[in-house]
Amino acid sequence: MHSDNKIDNADIGDFAKMMAVFAVITQSVISFFMNTKLALGQQFFLGGIYEAVKYSAPAFIFGILFSTTRTHPHATLRNYPSFMLNRWHILFIPTIWWTLIYLIFLPQLQQHLHYHSCLTFCWQFISGNAAPHLWYNTMMLQFIILMPFFWWLARLVANHPFCGIIIFCCTLLIELGWYYGYKLQVFHGPHRDNWYLVDRFFLSFLIYAIAGVLLWQFHSKVLPFLAGHWLAQIISWLAFFYFIVINFFNYGAPVRLANAPYYLPSMIFYNLSTISLISTEMTFLQKRRNQWLPFIHWIALYAYRAYLSHVFWLYWSWKVYTRLPFTCSLTIAFPLLTLITIFLSFLSAYGLHFIWINLKELTNANKIING
Repeated sequence: MHSDNKIDNADIGDFAKMMAVFAVITQSVISFFMNTKLALGQQFFLGGIYEAVKYSAPAFIFGILFSTTRTHPHATLRNYPSFMLNRWHILFIPTIWWTLIYLIFLPQLQQHLHYHSCLTFCWQFISGNAAPHLWYNTMMLQFIILMPFFWWLARLVANHPFCGIIIFCCTLLIELGWYYGYKLQVFHGPHRDNWYLVDRFFLSFLIYAIAGVLLWQFHSKVLPFLAGHWLAQIISWLAFFYFIVINFFNYGAPVRLANAPYYLPSMIFYNLSTISLISTEMTFLQKRRNQWLPFIHWIALYAYRAYLSHVFWLYWSWKVYTRLPFTCSLTIAFPLLTLITIFLSFLSAYGLHFIWINLKELTNANKIING
């Protein structure tokens, strides 16, 4: 098994993860503003931005699968224990710690009721209800656990592009049916309140994982094609964006972010078109060996940990903002709060990692001295 994580080897998956974490932080900031008394025009303004960045979870899943397929080209089930040990340290442990922090220190951020016993505490912990954004962990970690399936899929389609096309099309049809069922039964449907866990099931994002695997396997053919049709991609993206925004605004006022879920059939095409543009842009940067590639790789390394912490920092930044003796216009406060949250999230992600590494080195040094 080969794993290549040098700082100059930023790939499309890294760029997708960077764009995803910036997008999800933007979504969270918008959700805080939307809970205040905004003018109708401001609601529609933020609602439009919210829909534009509503690609974060699909892009993150795509990025994880693209990078993992690239860096583990010959992985099999025998490599699974070492893979999971590595992911336990970089994904599961940060998830456990930040979930505990939200549940213990910010229990008011819980979703779908609050814990009142040991059993309900455990349920809030594993279900992703500890904070508004932690539903994603429950879904994303399923893909990590199921990684041997995707390794098998990568081997299955290797050198068989027609097989890859068939798998992608079949997955797309399954996903469309799944989303259509969600639209009928959950989104404004009879099971809206008691079927919310559907959005935490890996099948809801399977098409993006498959896209990540297939794009790496056939990147030598697909990426030049995408690069040669960049203008068509932009036009398609604008068309899909216009459609989802109009559909969102048709629900009228006040603008409610709950009317903009990931799980609508139109969102599949919007998210895939966004991922396509992200891939094309990263290909452009790679061909020119852009000076920002090391930075993109660094952001990707800490993206998940920054994602975990961002609502914590946003909550306290919002507390400070709402207690200022003066008021800022939305056009100043919104980008400023977003940048502050991004900065604090990555500062904590890197800082905690730096402290942990130094503590480990200090502990190992003491063992050697005392050994």
